[in-house]
Amino acid sequence: MNFDFTDDQRSIKSTAKEFLAARYKPEKLRELAESGTYDDAIWDEMRELGWAGIFIDEDHGGSGLGVVELVILMEELGYALAPVPFLSTAAAGLMIQHAGSDEQKAKWLPGIASGEIRATVGELQDGRAALVPDAEEAELIVLFDGDQAWVHESSAVDVEKVETIDMTRRFARVTPNGDGEALEGDVQAGLDRIATALAAELTGIAQRTMEMAVDYAKERKQFDRPIGAYQAVSHRCAQMLMEVESARALTYFAAYAADSEPDELSLAASGAKAYASDAGWRVSASSLQCHGGIGFTWEHDLHFFLKRAKTDGHIFGTARQHRDRVAELTVAGTAVASS
Repeated sequence: MNFDFTDDQRSIKSTAKEFLAARYKPEKLRELAESGTYDDAIWDEMRELGWAGIFIDEDHGGSGLGVVELVILMEELGYALAPVPFLSTAAAGLMIQHAGSDEQKAKWLPGIASGEIRATVGELQDGRAALVPDAEEAELIVLFDGDQAWVHESSAVDVEKVETIDMTRRFARVTPNGDGEALEGDVQAGLDRIATALAAELTGIAQRTMEMAVDYAKERKQFDRPIGAYQAVSHRCAQMLMEVESARALTYFAAYAADSEPDELSLAASGAKAYASDAGWRVSASSLQCHGGIGFTWEHDLHFFLKRAKTDGHIFGTARQHRDRVAELTVAGTAVASS
């Protein structure tokens, strides 16, 4: 088995990295974070590049690629900490593509693939979804509860802005005020792919914060030596590298399973989301420790990454919830194998 990217996948990754680095320079990221806004012009450029529909079937206006390609984009978006409604729209597209009827796919997927329709996904608990990304501007909201999901147009829900520690993504509380349109297909297949995409974003955040720590450890000196020469710092950096690479391996295996081994997807997706949720937070926090006092200041950009990592770890299933699911799936698989 060849684990390398194809030429097309390498091209997607390099294009994304260059595009995002040019559009989201540190001063731009800070400007958008502190104002709590997105740059619609950048979103329009992403739409023109075909990113919104990269995983959507060609019959519905997408590029017809797979979850691996989506994960490549999500990792780079996490690395850049891009304030953009990509995750929310992609999540809705994944849900409708895998759980929607032919009529629902024909109705909604072309607009999602083009990026003309803003959409999102939220989990219902006690009759409302408490933390839904980009719901305020969404025209279409998919709400799920267990293995059931419903599509709501914006007129059929009440949306209330919610402030979180993550200043680079907007959230809202969503309460249905009317009946939604049920998705009768495989809701879990959509949720597993969303978890995989979010694990990729967390991996990108971990990669970036690790690099920030390593660069600082090379430059900052104490007693005329770079602090990276001291074991307390170098061992922490080595631990960060191990966690980043482990998160990446689990995430890309889940993406591969989504495209090629769907029977393996549920276990792989929950494993990836659980590990990446923990790694995203631990690596960001370790990077802060390596930076010392400057890392705790508002003026340093590290806190934006740390806060996104913490928030990502709590949406679409916490690390604990996904670990519990891994245990349940493993026990169930062992029981089937022994029967």
